[in-house]
Amino acid sequence: MSIPPPPGPHQPEGQYPPYPQGPHEQGPYAQDPYAQSPYGGLPYQPWSQGYSPFSRPAPVNGLAIAALVLGILCFLPGVGLALGTVALVQIRKRGERGRGLAIAGSVLSGIGLALWVLAVATGAASDFWEGFKEGARGGASLSLAKGECFNAPGGLLSGKTDDVDKVSCEHAHDGEVFGSFRLTGRSYPGDGPVTKAADERCYGLQDSYAMDGWAVPSDVDVYYLTPTRDSWSLGDREVTCAFGNTTEGKKLTGSLRNDETVLDADQIAYLKAAHVLNAAMESAPDAEYVEDDLPGHRAWAGRVRNALATQAGMLRGHSWPAGADNPVATLVVEIDKARAEWAKAAAAEDADTFYTHYDKGFKLLDRNKTVTARKALGLATTPPSYEDDSGGSDSGGGAGGMEV
Repeated sequence: MSIPPPPGPHQPEGQYPPYPQGPHEQGPYAQDPYAQSPYGGLPYQPWSQGYSPFSRPAPVNGLAIAALVLGILCFLPGVGLALGTVALVQIRKRGERGRGLAIAGSVLSGIGLALWVLAVATGAASDFWEGFKEGARGGASLSLAKGECFNAPGGLLSGKTDDVDKVSCEHAHDGEVFGSFRLTGRSYPGDGPVTKAADERCYGLQDSYAMDGWAVPSDVDVYYLTPTRDSWSLGDREVTCAFGNTTEGKKLTGSLRNDETVLDADQIAYLKAAHVLNAAMESAPDAEYVEDDLPGHRAWAGRVRNALATQAGMLRGHSWPAGADNPVATLVVEIDKARAEWAKAAAAEDADTFYTHYDKGFKLLDRNKTVTARKALGLATTPPSYEDDSGGSDSGGGAGGMEV
């Protein structure tokens, strides 16, 4: 998602210039106060101002200072603890100052290291990172859960955004989240592959959230929020799938959710049987004309035949309430008739024969024949209209997505 990278690189460890290591580094004549001076051959006299190399205080150990800095900043606590330990050893051997600094740095780094271990064990580190990413994008929240609704900048569910506002689904909103999934890979795969994956997976997830496709308005379609190249580098792999209105500026009102949390057992049984046929119908070959791919269309007809057999078995095997028993039984009879025609289409030796049985089987799957059973079960009774009617499928075409 469009989250700017963390501000600035990590602060490097402090580097300190070396300190003199002893009193015998003040010049070639400081070691012997009576050495011959290069100026006139007179003995070199001790300094007259009361100072001597031996009165100079011992230097402060650089690692001790570094340990204290890291301990105070709680930055790389493991490194700070190690530097403090090494500093104490050096101070003892070299007679340097800074023992208190080294001890303080070690203690603070030890506390910091313990807190980091506790954070990892309890998951607080992950929460901190998510909060950091949210702060990096200016406090915007793109963490959307299934069933939540939101508004997008300008009401547009396309383009790029780094900010969406969560709102109640009872009020007007731009989108309703019905699912999400994570992409994989170390490097960003590119805009095209990300969009393709979102398009394929999101349409597969919608049926588990809105099981009754008839209850989804015809002007509502699937949208998705995908990672960008920048957010991918920060570990963002999540794709969020949402419903939105295809009319620009038009909002949704109320939740479109109808799944196991909303529907009763009879409604779920009916819709699961219907989804078996929908999946088969949507698996039609890419070739539009049978003449261009007769084997592909025959295979498709075989899948529809098998789905119809499965659907009929699921409907027969369920105990329906009194008001729905007869309507469902009547529907099963029509399904059996359609299955016989699709079986003949699957065995057709030429395109004309295929068309003959395909047309008969398609008409027997008229959506209007399911209205009576749906009404008895309390499901939506207005068949959806699609520009590209695929004969029983409850899925619409792709609307697109937006990068976040």
